[in-house]
Amino acid sequence: MDEIIALSHTARIASPHEPVTNSECVYTFHSPYTTDRGIVVNLATFAGTVQELAFVRSEDGQALFVRICKKHVPKNNLDNEQSNIDGVTKLGVGVEGGFQSDADKYDTISKYSVLVLGKDSTGNGKPYVVAELDYNWATKGSFPEAVSRSVDSIINHAGLAVQQDLKAWELDEEPKPVSKYAKTLPFVDNGVKVSANPADWKCEKTGEKTEHLWLNLSDGFIGGGRKNWDGSGGTNGALDHFIETGEKYPLVVKLGTITEDISTADCYSYAKDEDGPVLVPNLKELLEKRGIMVAGLQKTVKSTAELEVELNATYAFDAITEAGAHLVPIAGPGLHGLQNLGNSCYMNSVAQMLFSGLIPEVSSRYGIKYSDISENSLINVSPAYASDDLLCQINKLVSALTSGEFCGPIPESVEVSDASSYDPKYRLAPRMFKHVVGKDHVDFRTGQQQDAAQYFQYLLEKMNRAELGAGSRLNKKDSSRSVHVTSHLFSYKTESRVVCEADNMIKYRQSPPETVLTLRIPMPEAKSDAPDLKRQRSEEPGEEEKEKSEVPTVSFDECLAAWAAATTIDDCRWPHLQNAVSRATSTTRFANFPRYLLVQMQRYELGDDWQPHKIEVDIDVPEEISLQGLKGTGPQDGEILVPDEPEGSSQSATFQNAPAIDEHALGQLMDMGFTMNGCKRALLAVGGSDIEAAMNWVFEHNSDPDFNDPLPDGDVASSVVSSDVDEGVVMSLVENLGCFTGDQVRAALKHCGGASDRAADWLFSHMDDLDAAIASLGINTTTNAPGNGAEKVSQPLDDGVGKYTLIGLISHIGKNTGSGHYVCHLKKDGKWIIFNDEKVALSEHPPIKHAYMYLFQRSDNLGSPHPGF
Repeated sequence: MDEIIALSHTARIASPHEPVTNSECVYTFHSPYTTDRGIVVNLATFAGTVQELAFVRSEDGQALFVRICKKHVPKNNLDNEQSNIDGVTKLGVGVEGGFQSDADKYDTISKYSVLVLGKDSTGNGKPYVVAELDYNWATKGSFPEAVSRSVDSIINHAGLAVQQDLKAWELDEEPKPVSKYAKTLPFVDNGVKVSANPADWKCEKTGEKTEHLWLNLSDGFIGGGRKNWDGSGGTNGALDHFIETGEKYPLVVKLGTITEDISTADCYSYAKDEDGPVLVPNLKELLEKRGIMVAGLQKTVKSTAELEVELNATYAFDAITEAGAHLVPIAGPGLHGLQNLGNSCYMNSVAQMLFSGLIPEVSSRYGIKYSDISENSLINVSPAYASDDLLCQINKLVSALTSGEFCGPIPESVEVSDASSYDPKYRLAPRMFKHVVGKDHVDFRTGQQQDAAQYFQYLLEKMNRAELGAGSRLNKKDSSRSVHVTSHLFSYKTESRVVCEADNMIKYRQSPPETVLTLRIPMPEAKSDAPDLKRQRSEEPGEEEKEKSEVPTVSFDECLAAWAAATTIDDCRWPHLQNAVSRATSTTRFANFPRYLLVQMQRYELGDDWQPHKIEVDIDVPEEISLQGLKGTGPQDGEILVPDEPEGSSQSATFQNAPAIDEHALGQLMDMGFTMNGCKRALLAVGGSDIEAAMNWVFEHNSDPDFNDPLPDGDVASSVVSSDVDEGVVMSLVENLGCFTGDQVRAALKHCGGASDRAADWLFSHMDDLDAAIASLGINTTTNAPGNGAEKVSQPLDDGVGKYTLIGLISHIGKNTGSGHYVCHLKKDGKWIIFNDEKVALSEHPPIKHAYMYLFQRSDNLGSPHPGF
C-alpha cells in the first residue's frame, strides 16, 4: 500500500466528457475479456493498454493503474435455447416472440485491482508490477480517497468506445428539448431528503436496489426505470408512481448520472406530450430542495443513451449473402471478421481489402512485423494520444487482422453462427479506427451508411497526410530516410490528347493523380432509353439467377472502350488562335499503370424522379485483363503541338475564373451515388453551390464520356493571388504541417490569397505532384530557406506492364450506395473468401458480375512487393 499512497497525488477523477479507454487497449484489440491479465488504465491519463505497452513513448518511471478483467459466463438457459430459434415470431431482441439478447445468455464477472507499474531500467524498458492490491466494495475503504474516487470514475465511466458510438448516434438524432414543465413543476414539501450514499438507494415500490433508479423531482419518490426494448432495465416503479399520482409529477432524473456538470444528468419527462429525454434548466435548484448538493458528485451509472448504444451494438441483422450456399467458415491470419458498429459495413469492406494481408506492402508496414507498436518508427505517440492517432489505429487494425491473434474457434457452419453471441475476446470492433478516420468528415463521423468508394479515397487522403508528416519527422533525424505514401500503390495519371480541328495542332496534358478508375456502363440502346430503370435483384450475388434473359450483360472491355472513346468538345477556346473557339477531339489514356488498380462501376443513374436508381446489369469481368493498348504514348514524330501558353495564363476557358465549390453541396451530390469528379463538374458549371441546378446538370450530362474524368489543375477555383504573404504564417504552416517546404507553403498562400486553412487544403490535395502543381500556378517563390529538413513531397508514380489479375471485390446490395449492405470478397491463396462483417467463409460463388468495386493487381508484381514499404 505504501507504493500506492506515494503516487496517490497523481490520480485524477474522470469527468463524463473526458475520453476514458476502459474497454480496450489503445494499441491492440486486447480487452478486459481477452486474457486473465485484462487491461490496465492509467489513473492520470485514463489511457488503457495491455500491461506490456503501458509506458510506450513515455518518460514515466512509475505510474498508478487500475487493472480491469472481465469474463463472460453463460447462463443456464438450456430450456430456452431451442425455443429461441424455433419460436421466433417477432423481429426484435429480448421481447416476447423475439430473439434472446446477450443479457439473457451471459453473466459478466468483473474483477479490479489497483497497481503500481515501474519501467524496467535494465534495457528492455518493459513494465513490471511494483505493487498490486484487489479493489472491491470490501477493500476500497483502505485506499486513499483520491485513488478510490479515481478508480470509481474510471470503472463506472461510459468509456471511449461508447462515447464514440454515442457521438455518431447523437449526430443522427434530434437534440433534447427543454421540458415545458420545468419552470412550473409542482414541488411537494414532504420533508423527503435523498441520501448521498448510493448504497441506500432502492426502488420504493419493489425494494430492489438496481442501477436504474429515477428520482421524481416533485415529491422525491425513487422508483425503478422502464425496461429496455430487450427486456433488461428497471422495475418500472417510477413510471407506475407517475400514473398512480394522477400524472401530476412528470419529471424524473436518473440517480448516478448527476455531476457538477449538471448538463450530463439524465432527465426524462413522462408527460404524454413529451414522453422522452428532456433538459431541465432548474435541475440544480430542484435537487438542492431534496438535500442533493451537486458539488463533488461523480457519475456512477450509465445514462439511458449510453445503455441504448450498448444494447444496439449487441445486435446486427443478417445480410442476405450467398443465400442458399452452404458456406464453410474459416479463421486464421488474414481471415478475421470485423464487428458491424451500425451501418459500418462500408468501412469493414474497405478495411478488409486494404488491411487483411491482401496488399503485402501495407501488411509489411503496419502488420505482423510491427505487432509491438514501439518498434514501428512511423508511430510516435504515447498511450494518452494513441486513440486519436491515425497511423497508430491502422497499425492496431492491420496487426490484429494479419496475425490471427484474436481468432476464436471456427463454428460448424455460417448458418448457425450468431454474431451477437460471440465471445467478446474474439471480436474486433474497430471503433477507434472509425472515429479517427471520420471525425472531421461530415458524413463518415455519423452512424449512417456511406459510399465505400468515396470512403476508400478519403481514407487514402488521410493516410497520405499522416505518412508524410511521419516521413518529415524521420527525415529531420536522418536525411536518408524517406516514406512512400500508401496511395501511390493505387495512383495513376491520365494523358489527354486534344486535337484542334481548325489547324490539327495537338495539345497533350496529364491529369492530377487519381486512386479510383470510375467506369460508366454503356447500356444497350434498348435499355439506356428506358425511363424507369429496374432495381437490381435483392437476391445475393451467387444465388441461382432467375429470369436471366431479362438482365443485359455488358463486358468489361466495353466499359473500358467507352472510357477511352474519343469525345468532341464543341466550344474549346484556343489561346494560340487568339482565343478563337474551335471544335476539338479528345482521347484519354493511362500515363502509368499502378501496382493496384481499383475500378468503380457506375451502377447508379439519376432517374426521372431525381433519385439515384441502380442499373440492373451484369458485368462480364475476366480475372485476367490487359490494358496495354490504353497506354498513352506522348507526342509523336510529325505531330505539331500547340505552343505552350505564357507562364501564369489560363489553359482553357472551359472553367476559367471558376467559382469556389461548396463542400456541403459536393457531399450531397456524391451521396446520390455520383463520382467526385462528376459532381465537381456539375457544381463548377452552375456557380459552385446551387444543388438543384447542379442536379439538373448531372441529369443532362451524366452520360457524357468525360463526366467522370479528373479536372485539370487549372479548373479549380482560386482566389485573387496575393503578391505578399505573412512570413510568420509561412513558418507556422511549415512547422505544423511538417511535410512541406517554405517555398511550397509560400506558393500555396499566394494562390489562396493568404488564407492559411485553404492553403493547407490546397497543399494536401496536390501533394502527389506538388512541384508540377506549383509550376502551373506561375507563381515565383523565394528559395532562401534551405536546410529546413522538410521531405520532398513529390514522388514518382509506379509503372509497369498493363496486365492485371483480379484479387478483390466489394459488392453492394441496395437501391443506392448510401443505404443497403456491403460485402467484400478477396482472393487468397487461389481461393475466394467472403467477408461479411464478422462472418468469414470460403466463397462458392463470388459475385464478380454484380460487384461495385474491383481490385486488380499488376501481374508483374505478383509475389514481389514494393521494396519501399
